[in-house]
Amino acid sequence: MSSLIDSLRQICGAEHVLTHDDPSTDLSAWEHDWRKRVFGKALAVVRPASTAEVAAVVKACANTFTSIVPQGGNTGLVAGSVPDASGQQIVLSLQRMNAVRALDPDNLTMTVEAGCILHNLQDAAEKAGFLFPLSLAAEGSCTIGGNLGTNAGGTQVVRYGNTRELCLGLEVVTAHGEVWHGLTGLRKDNTGYDLRHLMIGSEGTLGVITAATMKLYPLPAAQLTAWAAVPSMEAAVQLLGLAHQHLGAGLTGFEVMGQFALSLADKYFPNLRVPLYKETPWCVLLENSDHESEAHARNQFERLLEVAMTVGCVSDAVVAESIAQAKSLWQIRESITSAQAQEGLNIKHDISIPISKIPAFVAATDALLLREMPGVRLVDFGHLGDGNLHYNVQAPEGVDDQIFVRDHEDKVNDLVFESVSHFKGSISAEHGVGSMKVDKLPHYKDPVALAMMRSIKQSLDPQNIMNPGRVISL
Repeated sequence: MSSLIDSLRQICGAEHVLTHDDPSTDLSAWEHDWRKRVFGKALAVVRPASTAEVAAVVKACANTFTSIVPQGGNTGLVAGSVPDASGQQIVLSLQRMNAVRALDPDNLTMTVEAGCILHNLQDAAEKAGFLFPLSLAAEGSCTIGGNLGTNAGGTQVVRYGNTRELCLGLEVVTAHGEVWHGLTGLRKDNTGYDLRHLMIGSEGTLGVITAATMKLYPLPAAQLTAWAAVPSMEAAVQLLGLAHQHLGAGLTGFEVMGQFALSLADKYFPNLRVPLYKETPWCVLLENSDHESEAHARNQFERLLEVAMTVGCVSDAVVAESIAQAKSLWQIRESITSAQAQEGLNIKHDISIPISKIPAFVAATDALLLREMPGVRLVDFGHLGDGNLHYNVQAPEGVDDQIFVRDHEDKVNDLVFESVSHFKGSISAEHGVGSMKVDKLPHYKDPVALAMMRSIKQSLDPQNIMNPGRVISL
């Protein structure tokens, strides 16, 4: 492998090919996942600065049958971007490829490199007078290439869709080291298979995304946030229906949070001052983006909440009076994951269910888990507006969290996934499959779909060097 390392150093520069041979170099940041559930060992971490360098790296690896693990911000939750323990895989870090290549205001598009941090993309768009609406908790460190590779969702899917819906074109290095130049800003192009959609959500198993052309939107004239206490999950779904009626396309966010999830946020981040949660089983966070005026947006919100209280699906509510208050409410929602981690190891599920069936799913699955494992604590929260729940399971009070996860994770996953299947849902809504769900997928994915996926993988990556062992088993 020394000849490969020498070739990679010639391509990217010696300082951008990191190996364990140098005792002063610590590769651990690239070798474990964000949750620190999976620890691997890389042959090298390679940091190219251009698409040409990526292509040359892939060709060199293909010539030596060396597998490649593409990595952006390494913020994924399904261990899809870290090497295995063999010490024979290359981690291909795209973080140096972080430029905004172009902004086309008339076409409402921005072309960015894959290593561009999501927050920086949002900031560049805003400074130019536009909105890039993808928003999620890791936006300060995740990259647009990773967002595309996993088809990330976030808090504004209800209005703008997943990352897939925000992308108009891609530049991709194939498993053969060729470059597909597909950075079109076209909204209509019926000239065959849409390869863009094939690459988005493929988690680096079909090629390496190096740049993308993304949609922009006009900045709203006003953006208001409300926090509502609701008596049940059924009431939350009813409120969602009313929000669609009263706010229309202005409804850009609709998050639901269970009482225990909010109690963790209150416990570990007391300065956030979580409102209303102690007297209600669920709270909802709504966002209304208005292109007319703040007064118009506030009138819409107040009318919505008035109707919701009249019909009984909201017991109490507050509307943020300032941008600072709105940010504080959103910070509560985004802090749940961190608070949960401080409470201890937990078993995470990123699932989607038809919105109409979510109340029945939650009731049935809560009862099932509590019957099978008395005392487990359920951390339910997520993007109710698009049917995506983060349905997480914490150890019972006083039980060692590491032992609980070790002894019960498989059983908990099976119970939750079977319930998801019963309610016609998906075991992965926005986090992807990675390595943590690859063995589960054959049980819940249509066999014809799996066969088609394997055929695509074998055709585009016949050597199986692109992120092997992720998404699909060959």
